[in-house]
Amino acid sequence: MRILHMISGGDTGGAKTHIFSLLSVLPKLCDVKIVCFIKGQFFDDLQNIDVDSELIEQKSRFDLSVLDRLCQIIKQDGVDIVHAHGARANFIASKLKKKFDIPVVTTVHSDYLLDFDGIYKKVIYTLLNVMALKKLDYYIAVSSEFKRMLISRGFTPSVIHTVYNGMDYSKPMEFCTKQEFCDRIGIKYDENITYIGLIGRHDKVKGHDIFIKGAAKVLEKRKDVHFIIAGDGNGRSELVKLVKELGISEHITFAGFIKDIYSFINFIDINTLTSRCESFPYVLMEGARMSKPTISSRVGGIPDLIEDDVTGCLFENENYMEFSEKIIKLVENKALGQRLGQALYERATNNFSNESLANTHMDIYRAILRSAKDKCCYDAVLSGYYGFRNSGDDALLSGIIQSMKKAVPDIRLAVLSRRPKETKKSFMVDSVQRFNPFALKKVLKKSRMLITGGGSLIQDSTSDMSLVYYLYVMQTAKKYNKAVYLYANGIGPLSDKNVPLAAKVVSGVNMITLRDELSLGEIKRMGIENVPVEVTADPAILLEGVSAERARNLLEKECVSLKGKKLLCVSVRSWKQNDLDFCEKIAQICDRAYEKHGLITVFLPMKPQNDTPVSRAVASKMKHESVVVSGKYSVNEYLGIVAACECVIAMRLHSLIYALTGTVPAIGLVYDPKVEGFLQYVGNRNIFNADKIDCEGVTRCLDEILENRQAVVEQICEKRAELCQKAMRNAYIAKQLIEETQNEIND
Repeated sequence: MRILHMISGGDTGGAKTHIFSLLSVLPKLCDVKIVCFIKGQFFDDLQNIDVDSELIEQKSRFDLSVLDRLCQIIKQDGVDIVHAHGARANFIASKLKKKFDIPVVTTVHSDYLLDFDGIYKKVIYTLLNVMALKKLDYYIAVSSEFKRMLISRGFTPSVIHTVYNGMDYSKPMEFCTKQEFCDRIGIKYDENITYIGLIGRHDKVKGHDIFIKGAAKVLEKRKDVHFIIAGDGNGRSELVKLVKELGISEHITFAGFIKDIYSFINFIDINTLTSRCESFPYVLMEGARMSKPTISSRVGGIPDLIEDDVTGCLFENENYMEFSEKIIKLVENKALGQRLGQALYERATNNFSNESLANTHMDIYRAILRSAKDKCCYDAVLSGYYGFRNSGDDALLSGIIQSMKKAVPDIRLAVLSRRPKETKKSFMVDSVQRFNPFALKKVLKKSRMLITGGGSLIQDSTSDMSLVYYLYVMQTAKKYNKAVYLYANGIGPLSDKNVPLAAKVVSGVNMITLRDELSLGEIKRMGIENVPVEVTADPAILLEGVSAERARNLLEKECVSLKGKKLLCVSVRSWKQNDLDFCEKIAQICDRAYEKHGLITVFLPMKPQNDTPVSRAVASKMKHESVVVSGKYSVNEYLGIVAACECVIAMRLHSLIYALTGTVPAIGLVYDPKVEGFLQYVGNRNIFNADKIDCEGVTRCLDEILENRQAVVEQICEKRAELCQKAMRNAYIAKQLIEETQNEIND
């Protein structure tokens, strides 16, 4: 494989570090040539590493005479992929693309709308770069957030790949002593002082003003801290002015440009980053090398490295009050800081090395070449109840995508969704409008296979039209000779009148996996005998929630009084056959849980637009405190919130699945056979009917669970491990079907 990299050659900072990190390993894995268009330090430094490099100097940014030499290189060397970096290279690549039928990929190192300063450059150069980007074939984003940014700006998810900056952790770190560093920047060293550092150019995007305002708030409570700002830039005078206005000059030092960054990191006790926008900054990995406790704004790809209260501390963008609180927490708890710093070191060294960076690029190059040669744009189209803002179905989709990518790392997926734009941004996969027949047919024609599921799709308790829709999608896929796979489905209930139609369509699929034994009975009732059927598990079981501390922080933002309290999670929904005294009875159960066990009820609306009103109605009947969760949370955050509770009482199937995933004991209120089927399948006998709620029975069950909670949790852990293996089985079956369709096309 021969890769031609192109870059202006005037790059500094993160982009330069990224490319040199990549080139330290990539030439060992494939043939690489890099071309620069500006003579300078970048090209000079290339001469010190073992890589084929060439300078093709441009007279100006618009000088396209360089295309002749580039065409020669592509022809002579048999280049397989052209890889551009930065605006200048993107512009040239867009022109080069017209001359050759080979894939062109660009790495998006930053927010390209913020790359240029000055009115002329910002307007002209940014516009040219945007136009060039739209013409290229593939994109590499240096964080998941940058991929999400590209998707939000109209780029197709399936052609965007993600990498993370890498670092050579074996390279020796050179740094001076703390005393020597103090002497250099002109301050007196005091071992009783906590030194808090920020490094970066003095630019608004780096948020130095946030750092300074946060420092002022810290200094209102503690004087045993000192703040160091390293770096330089045009914005320094404004920052100095702000420090004087806040009256904190004696506690903040402007250290200027620091060439030996490890001397700075060695000196400080807490490393911080307050940027308003970032990709995946090296300064955090440099801090990680020295196991420094780190506080950062929650922007860009930073949460992929720093998990709040696990590998560091995160604060919401521009929230200097929260930033100051995080500083005080680490200043007052040195042991916590050491633990977070060590955890950060381990995550960085295990996941963000130069070797990992190069290997990921090789995977991307192979995926690009496969995609460029393949007549099918997608390996699978996913059909389900997606895009309806239902946490349970979001969890299903997330579980399917995650497991499929584990089985087939470069898999190309498209989702049929009620809200395609939201689905693209949330799940970072291609998506089309599920109710648009033209879009449906077009996407199926371009795919290898239709995956129907998960969820309970082959049923008519919701409506006949719902059943007809999913059968229609399956029939359309078969019409275009596509494989059809019912993926971890819950089948039924089906009325007798609809069994013949459902049986006719389902009997024509290639494979069926089911999430419970009850669904297997429905398949037999339908008379399906000629299709392979296997009972596996719901894909959502594979998901992981956010950390317990992160979940607690979310809940405490909902209601401060929840801090330090034990919680009962309740998930209810309105249903036409609910107990006539439904709200009163659930309220009574929750009040007893508080009176006997001190549990505060947290109502968790899984489908907020439907579940919030009934949750509030129950809460209004209670004598004791409760909270109805109102924030908009991700699936992982919902999972974390459930896992932070002592027990779950739930109607919604996926709230019970969340409980299993978080190894939390659960009591099911059955309104639909699928709920009872799931509970029986996982060995949970805590089953009560929603149409006739047994208050005393539920309360006794809750008492028994809490009295023996540890033993119950151990049983859940064993069952979850077993079901996770079965859930992954769904994805490996999909992989096999994809490979079979590839072989058929090749034959």
